Amino acid sequence: MNSHTTTAIEGVVLKTEKLSEAYAEILSDEALQFVAALHRKFDATRHELLKAREAVQAQIQKGIMPTFPKETAHIRDNKEWKVAPIPADLQNRKVEITGPVERKMMINALNSGAQVFMGDFEDANSPTWANCIEGQINCRDANRRQIDFYDPKKDKHYKLNDEPAVLLVRPRGWHLDEAHVEIDGKPVSASLFDFGLYFFHNAQTLLERNSAPYFYLAKLENHKEAALWNDVFVFAQDYLKVPQGSIKVTVLLETILASFEIEEILYALRNHIAGINAGRWDYIFSAIKKFRSVMATPFPDRGQITMTVPFMRAYTELLVKSCHKRGAHAIGGMSAFIPSKDEQANATAFEKVTKDKEREANDGFDGSWVAHPALVPVAKAVFDKKFGDKPHQKERLREEVAITEKDLLNFDIEGGVVSEAGIRQNFNVGMRYINAWLEGIGAAALFNLMEDAATAEISRSQLWQWLHNKAQTKEGKTVTVAYYEQIIKEEVEKIKAEFGEAQFAKSQFANAEKLMRELVFDANFEDFLTLKAYPYIC
Repeated sequence: MNSHTTTAIEGVVLKTEKLSEAYAEILSDEALQFVAALHRKFDATRHELLKAREAVQAQIQKGIMPTFPKETAHIRDNKEWKVAPIPADLQNRKVEITGPVERKMMINALNSGAQVFMGDFEDANSPTWANCIEGQINCRDANRRQIDFYDPKKDKHYKLNDEPAVLLVRPRGWHLDEAHVEIDGKPVSASLFDFGLYFFHNAQTLLERNSAPYFYLAKLENHKEAALWNDVFVFAQDYLKVPQGSIKVTVLLETILASFEIEEILYALRNHIAGINAGRWDYIFSAIKKFRSVMATPFPDRGQITMTVPFMRAYTELLVKSCHKRGAHAIGGMSAFIPSKDEQANATAFEKVTKDKEREANDGFDGSWVAHPALVPVAKAVFDKKFGDKPHQKERLREEVAITEKDLLNFDIEGGVVSEAGIRQNFNVGMRYINAWLEGIGAAALFNLMEDAATAEISRSQLWQWLHNKAQTKEGKTVTVAYYEQIIKEEVEKIKAEFGEAQFAKSQFANAEKLMRELVFDANFEDFLTLKAYPYIC
């Protein structure tokens, strides 16, 4: 990334080749001026909040556990306040489908029959420059109802149907930069970049359709980070003369620390929030990351960390109760299954998905996530059966739920074990996903599951925790570097045999293996693998 393109905006430099006409429309002077205004007003606060995360982690490493904040007890205790009214097109959220902002996948998702499509610039998107800018083009075209696609391999045309899903966009998290844009000599926040471009190009189009710009917010750790987003929204709406409160967001509850401040997050965003989603995979990763060295016993194989284990059960129960208490939607977690040609396997998987969605519907969730269009009718049938023609079940206040701080930190998993099979799976899947990500694919189909970055994060964090806590496998082995080295060698050979020598050599597996080794073997734990991997795709 050596090229520089100067812009008409003072202090703004694009570290990229000369822009094509389509890219230049997205990166117009007016749009860049808006992004620069966001950066100059909010980036310093962003960095202060990221620094504060480090201080909290240092406390946990000393054995000082998180609590429900005393200084915000008045927010939790006040029974009067509610979130602002939720727009009509966000009332029914029984099924939400997610995926990257790739053109064909967007059309399929918008046409899937789901009520909502989350177009993802974050974990399901490998943030290459092309993916990020073309994703903005695709979102703009979708909102203008001008998105289509021709697949020459299939000789097939794709276009929107008459009733597409409502589009919500997930910008990248506060921790990420966009390396291709520098403002006053510093990389711009990827969050502000993604949000700013989307809001600038789509707000008016959506308002004219009696809708508005809707977003998902990723990886918030506390209410102060939510408050920063709220300040961004107020500023952005004033800047573009959009009515205050038009923006509506759904927060992903995918960090364990945020569970101690659910009502505070709702309060900080009360004029802009529509709901909270139970981000299950990143939540598991967050629990391992934050408490990696202070857990009494390292987590078992990830397949044993289900939604019914104590700490996962606790946070979802608290999520539903808190949302409904304040008038917000509670949205359930992801079902990542992808149908295959094996009908028996599909039937078994659909049965598991149905049971998972039944658990969520019975717990009070108002809808849930799927990763593939074939699962839309499966999930919809469950929520239709639970509350019929009603768009949600927010009247279920779950007042019987009483979750304590101890419940949120109850990491006991009965019968949990670390196995060699689990170790092998984590190395194999982790390297496969990182290889896909380095090749520009953020949503990777692996073993009949649609995986995003959370999969690799769980894989490498578990491997790190087992190694640095000298875990014992059920086979009676102590996890050591030498033990891992032998497994890596064998798993790489399996992948090479599957891909073939020529294809393997052309892939990014050498870099994927290198990154995996660093992420697992280094004594210091890297907060996000994408931070370490990002320089490879810039």
